[in-house]
Amino acid sequence: MRKYTRLAREEAKGSCAAVIRPARLNDAETLLGIYGPYVRNTAISFEYKVPGAEEFQKRMGKIVQKYPFLVVEEDKNIIGYAYASPFHEREAYGWSVETSIYVKQGFHGYGHGKRLYRELERILQKQHYLNMYACLAFTDQEDEYLTNASKSFHECLGFRTVGRFSRCGYKFGRWYDMIWMEKMIGVHGKLPDVVLPPQAELSNDNGGAHCM
Repeated sequence: MRKYTRLAREEAKGSCAAVIRPARLNDAETLLGIYGPYVRNTAISFEYKVPGAEEFQKRMGKIVQKYPFLVVEEDKNIIGYAYASPFHEREAYGWSVETSIYVKQGFHGYGHGKRLYRELERILQKQHYLNMYACLAFTDQEDEYLTNASKSFHECLGFRTVGRFSRCGYKFGRWYDMIWMEKMIGVHGKLPDVVLPPQAELSNDNGGAHCM
């Protein structure tokens, strides 16, 4: 996979506690270990069945042709990942992306998700994308399968709710809503800049590593 992130290593004693880097195809099984519990135990993902490693690799391979796919490591162990994907296939939507993020259970609340998203946004801006969208499961009555923490997380990062679909997702014998959240990350001029491919984004001299 391409190098997406620039070197932003802080001057500090010892090694970095956590590092953001581009995902690799051979990370697929580890990422599935993070994603799987969201599928099996929550309504955060509307998938019913955890995909296999081969299918997950195919998804990753398709995404990185145009979009960043990042992981965050702590002591060389992956504890979360985030990526962008097409908002819509039609050409006129070409400056918009959908974003997704998953943090390993037990590692929430330490700022890893926010740092991942900020780095993702920085890269997308460099590529000349203008709009970020997040599609989130939502409920008026939180339960053991779904809270609205994701909505609050995105609001903290500058997203706003722009749409809601009622009872459109069925999982665990219950109906859940879906909301779209939006963040503008660029200027919408009369003639937008051409979106750059991932390899044209500024890479660094240290394998894409970004210390947190």
